[in-house]
Amino acid sequence: MSLGLQAQTLSDNARISLITCAPGEELYARFGHTALRVYDPENNLDVVFNYGIFDFNTDHFYWKFVRGETWYELGCTSMRWFMLEYEQEKRAVYQQELILRPEERETLWQALIANAQPENKLYLYNFVFDNCATRPYRLICKACKDSVSSPYTGYTGQTYRAFIRHYIGRYSWANAGINLLFGRKADQPMDSEQRLFLPEELMMYMQQAQRSDGTAMVQGNHIEPFVIANTPWYHSWPFGLVLYFLFVFLMSIYDLRRRRLSLWVDVLAAIPYVLLLLIVTFLTFFSCHPLVGFGWRLLIIPFTHVCARSAYFIVRR
Repeated sequence: MSLGLQAQTLSDNARISLITCAPGEELYARFGHTALRVYDPENNLDVVFNYGIFDFNTDHFYWKFVRGETWYELGCTSMRWFMLEYEQEKRAVYQQELILRPEERETLWQALIANAQPENKLYLYNFVFDNCATRPYRLICKACKDSVSSPYTGYTGQTYRAFIRHYIGRYSWANAGINLLFGRKADQPMDSEQRLFLPEELMMYMQQAQRSDGTAMVQGNHIEPFVIANTPWYHSWPFGLVLYFLFVFLMSIYDLRRRRLSLWVDVLAAIPYVLLLLIVTFLTFFSCHPLVGFGWRLLIIPFTHVCARSAYFIVRR
């Protein structure tokens, strides 16, 4: 096991904290990150348990990723090295010390040690139902015998699509691509706990979390909502869609003047659209992705193309 961790008993001065990291620039980092820190000065421990480790060098990584069969693992690293990475990326890191009874703290610690064993550390990642945020939360609840609840409601009732759009930007190209791939399941409203696959939501939820007797679950550490960068208009998908419409419309005017249709324009537009439909079909029936499926947004591309081409056919009549 990394860091030479052993299943020793924690001292009375040990503390376990929920760590939440602010979003990064890469798409996979736009939602932030969650980890657990175990600090025990008497046992010379200051280690972070991170369920967000994956390996690009895994055999057929991209094929498995597309199918939703990506295996993540629980990684262990020192707090110093963990913080160094986020300091270099200038990403804020928030800590919420958990208020645990000695037996709960020990139960959580032993669960983390067991999970970090080579035979246990791998798990089949699922962005919505099983990720770096849901795993720590479930371990905390199990250690506390499921007595954790929170009055935090946040944006209860919002859909999966709306939450994901919030983090990657309403007008970003990434959001456009995800909207085309997501089907009706992404439009289901989420209840309080369903939102906890998002690190920020888990952080806010735990800040107000209580036991069944009304005592707080975390110390009063300072936390702040994530700051989400806006998408510049010239990098937005609506701007790209307008450019596409103008190009096809101008080609239609050009075709009118020469009285001949440029079929290559329609073929060029049809090829990526057909590929998109094939990808959605494949992911719908042959992948583990829970939110992928057919939706009305897939009609945006052909509708835009037909509208831009309509000038040619209307005048030709």
